Amino acid sequence: MRFRPCIDLHHGKVKQIVGSTLTDSNTEMPVTNFESDEPASFFANRYRKDNLPGGHVIMLGPGNERAAIEALRAFPGGLQVGGGITPDNACSFLDKGASHVIVTSFVFSNGALQRERLGLLEKTVGKKRLVLDLSCRKTGDRYTVACDRWQRESGVAVTDTMMTELAGHCDEFLVHAVDVEGRRKGIDAGLVRLLAAISPIKVTYAGGIQSMENLEEVRTAGRDRLDATIGSALDIFGGTLKYEAVVDWQRKQERPARAP
Repeated sequence: MRFRPCIDLHHGKVKQIVGSTLTDSNTEMPVTNFESDEPASFFANRYRKDNLPGGHVIMLGPGNERAAIEALRAFPGGLQVGGGITPDNACSFLDKGASHVIVTSFVFSNGALQRERLGLLEKTVGKKRLVLDLSCRKTGDRYTVACDRWQRESGVAVTDTMMTELAGHCDEFLVHAVDVEGRRKGIDAGLVRLLAAISPIKVTYAGGIQSMENLEEVRTAGRDRLDATIGSALDIFGGTLKYEAVVDWQRKQERPARAP
């Protein structure tokens, strides 16, 4: 298991937002946990110096492209990028330093998985550079993929059959637990266990991690099969969880186990 850092962008600024409160409305402002005076490149440089590849930059709406590109150039090959990605712009972000592009709503729309669109994306960027965002919420006794800034349910259930199918078209999954993301109330352990049980490829879990105990809970409930990202709980984003403590935890994961 690895810690994967993040940079969330809103109106060109690094912010931590409760994702489920983000809408297309110009009058309804999302719930914001944190806004930084530092540019996106500041955080990307820190992740590069701390040797933390595999994190992601998420553009929450328009007006974030310049900041995203600055981050990608600060840590070339070390960050994935998502938010409004289509076949028309995906390659430009890869050319500017992204290791992967992350896609949700282009593929999940109108209440269904758009397989033709998925195929077009895969053909455009290649399977090894595509990450599918399966951010989801609990719907009855199952989890379903949320799209359009998490305001709509796609109707696509997260099952072993679906995960196996999608894994044939992408390199990784990114999964935000929509019900707990940004709320600092602990993880969605049921989702963590489900992902560990059914995903045939790497998954990065996001949502609700607010302490080192929560991080360990992801590791144990996820049977060491998931990676994890942390946002608003980190002190670099206004929280109380020490970033350096998480980096130290990551270093311990990297050390080879001693022979008995």
